[in-house]
Amino acid sequence: MVTLDRTDLRILAVLQGEGRITNAELAERVSLSPSACLRRLQRLEEEGILIGYTAQLDPEAVGLGLQAFVRVQLTKHEAEAIERFVQHVNTWDEVVACYALTGDMDYLLHIYVADLQHFSRFLLDRLLNASGVADVNSSFVLRTVKRSSALPLAQLER
Repeated sequence: MVTLDRTDLRILAVLQGEGRITNAELAERVSLSPSACLRRLQRLEEEGILIGYTAQLDPEAVGLGLQAFVRVQLTKHEAEAIERFVQHVNTWDEVVACYALTGDMDYLLHIYVADLQHFSRFLLDRLLNASGVADVNSSFVLRTVKRSSALPLAQLER
């Protein structure tokens, strides 16, 4: 694990909220010279802490108005069956995140689709046809209360 000082954490916090900020603006916000700030950014990238810069899209504005969480249980838990399921998941564009879980279900899929008809096609044609799927349980998002991809860095400063 890499040691991050207070300035590194401030840089990362700013970038999580404003990924398109210029180096000069970032340097000013964290009280560094632009060259010192750039050196720190390069180090954070080289060490694999800062792994990319992305744009956040409004799902409804791009026609993806239905969001669901689907819990999946596999019939078998052998390495080959798990790998086959993982390979399927990585080909499905509708799945934006997949988590292996403890408990009674094996995976949690976070899915964005246009509407209920699109979800039905995904579920029937893809997910339930994937070999090794024993059971699924779906929950639809009624309202997003909080959405963030930012990690809670403030607690690391203590």
